[in-house]
Amino acid sequence: MIKKLCLGAFLLWGATAIAADAPAPVVRRVSLFSTSTDWAAVTGLGWNQYTGKIISDKKLVGAKGLILYYLDGFPCYGEADSVRLWVSPSGKVDGKLRLVCVHAPTTIKFAWRNATADADQRATTGLLECPVSGDPVFTVDLNKCTRGKNWDEYK
Repeated sequence: MIKKLCLGAFLLWGATAIAADAPAPVVRRVSLFSTSTDWAAVTGLGWNQYTGKIISDKKLVGAKGLILYYLDGFPCYGEADSVRLWVSPSGKVDGKLRLVCVHAPTTIKFAWRNATADADQRATTGLLECPVSGDPVFTVDLNKCTRGKNWDEYK
């Protein structure tokens, strides 16, 4: 009986010691990252930098102003510090649109919303698709952009 008690105490002590030495459970966190493909590696074409010049549209910009977020897509991705633009009601653009592309884009897409320059980052209204022209400086004429569906209309 004493042997069984000692053996049980020993096993209990061993299990406690093993549990104390066990690493804490790993907590998995969701990580969001760019899903852009390395177009240069996929196509064999070299990267070039392109800069966008915005021509305002009073109707689209509205009384508050217009925030644009460039949406990555073939043949380009946006440089991290230059994918948010604000267009003032007077047409002045705050921010720079710089893209890295394997060839000059012919269209680009933005997520957009009407808001003031100092508005915090929140959900946008919907999609804006714009034809562009020029190389390496291209022009985005907001008058020629097509408003897509609002996000709440997407399924």
